[in-house]
Amino acid sequence: MSTSVLIPAHNEAAYLPACLGALLASDPVDGAVELIVIANGCSDDTARIARSFEEQVLLKGWSLTVLDLPEGGKLRAWNAGEARATGDVLIYVDADTNVSPALIGQLAEVLHVRVPRYASGTPVVTVGADALTRAYTRFWKTTPFMVHGVPGFGVFAMNRVGRARWGEWPDIISDDTFARLNFTPEERFDVPATYDWPMIEGFAQLVRVRRRQDIGVAEVAEQFPHLMQNDDLHDKTVPVWQRALRDPVAFLAFATVRAAIRLPVLRSKSRWVRGR
Repeated sequence: MSTSVLIPAHNEAAYLPACLGALLASDPVDGAVELIVIANGCSDDTARIARSFEEQVLLKGWSLTVLDLPEGGKLRAWNAGEARATGDVLIYVDADTNVSPALIGQLAEVLHVRVPRYASGTPVVTVGADALTRAYTRFWKTTPFMVHGVPGFGVFAMNRVGRARWGEWPDIISDDTFARLNFTPEERFDVPATYDWPMIEGFAQLVRVRRRQDIGVAEVAEQFPHLMQNDDLHDKTVPVWQRALRDPVAFLAFATVRAAIRLPVLRSKSRWVRGR
């Protein structure tokens, strides 16, 4: 068994060291492990920082490949990284995400089967000091997307037989939604190991990024309607009004952001919005 960890990085010089450091602190993983950092359209020293980890990666017994693409684009990065990947298991990690020591090994183990499988870990959503963001996040964590199934934002993985279900990554916004819905709920597995994923800070940024997420999901539904049958059933979700009564401040923050998403005055002219 071998494992490829793919990390797209567009101007991620501030975040990449922590991401790579967390990966290198991983528990032993059966078989060979390769890290593939895909610096795409960077104007900072992301690629140089990635290469500076080569000695540490080799000391761990892993291998490192750094691709420096002149053009940006996460889907382009996935395609380029996969073209170089040799692993039986493919793990996709955002550069601002920090895995726990057990995660890579647990993902590799659950995906080492001969049938299509998708997997992710248990997300720990980290929030800064902004009060509105903290309240919004509390309620967001009670939504059906977070409560049911395997969300897969920040980190998702699949085996080769599962990845064979489509060719190159399409030009879409929500890559994690597209990947997740290419597998049935019975084919999606969550492992107990955690990873840290940062919530966007501030009202305006929350509105822009959450709107982008909504557009991305709608885009998948429009272009690949057959995939929507693989979405999770949410019939056991606690009703919104009950969740609102439990934490009215969090509900107010969440509702305010959701309402602002629909205001045309705040709409971006671009379908791509940086999270940070």
